[in-house]
Amino acid sequence: MNVHHLELFYYVARYGGIMEAVRNMPYGIQQPAISGQLLQLESCLGVKLFRRRPFELLPAGTELFNFIRPFFGELNTIEKQIREGSQQTLRVAAPVMALRDHLPRVLQEVRKRFPNLQLTLRAGQQPQVEAWLERHELDFAITLLEGHCAKGLNHLPLLELPLVLLVPKASRFRNAGQILEALASESLEEPLISVTAAELAPRRFREFLESRSLEWPARVEVTDLELVDVYVRNGFGIGLSLAIPGNPIAQDLKAFPIADIAPLRLGAVWQGAPSAVMSALIETLQSYMKQVAGTLPHH
Repeated sequence: MNVHHLELFYYVARYGGIMEAVRNMPYGIQQPAISGQLLQLESCLGVKLFRRRPFELLPAGTELFNFIRPFFGELNTIEKQIREGSQQTLRVAAPVMALRDHLPRVLQEVRKRFPNLQLTLRAGQQPQVEAWLERHELDFAITLLEGHCAKGLNHLPLLELPLVLLVPKASRFRNAGQILEALASESLEEPLISVTAAELAPRRFREFLESRSLEWPARVEVTDLELVDVYVRNGFGIGLSLAIPGNPIAQDLKAFPIADIAPLRLGAVWQGAPSAVMSALIETLQSYMKQVAGTLPHH
């Protein structure tokens, strides 16, 4: 017997008819396809299994249904047990700031449901984490999202992060527009401080400048947004950064939003169907992000 034919028969017998099975099956299949394949099953067995109208299982159908029901009926249960029993590890990558300031609270909630959870945490930015996911070195990442994810990766937007320019509090500039005007008039003396050019924020900023026929290459490139703050504070220039909820701007700095650039999207990325642990993490992250979404730094 064809096992797929047995599965179709299980749903027909369970829900009391072919059309009822079509409406309740966990994947899409049309009524003619089910009818044709059940006729093949009956031909294989040499016996009628059920009456079509009104629906009624015949003795052979009742015998077959009672035999296959324990297997097909418990598939969802055994899947859940295997997932929850075997997937008690989670490999997560995120920017340093997220790993330090936000994820501890989120992961504490997840560990309440999975007390034996083992964690591997890695700091990384967008170009790195997608490569790690594709090589199956990660289970889950929090990173900036750019268009469509690579094939096989799932993503969930969590927050929108505006681009900002950071200056010392004593700076003569009062907004981003003044900085751009100085750049256009070639009177801007301050160098640009930014994360590495391959990352999404500097690429979006560079595209914005090119649309205005402007150039402002970074003179100081760093590996993390926190280092942008450090080098602005120490007088190395003007920093390109992101306004991040829950992370207030240092008292000796000012942050100017760049109104003409759309905010970047921060999101969760993972590969394949989420495990029970990963589903709990996604659910907790969404709840946490709703709480912090209204706490953008004061400028």
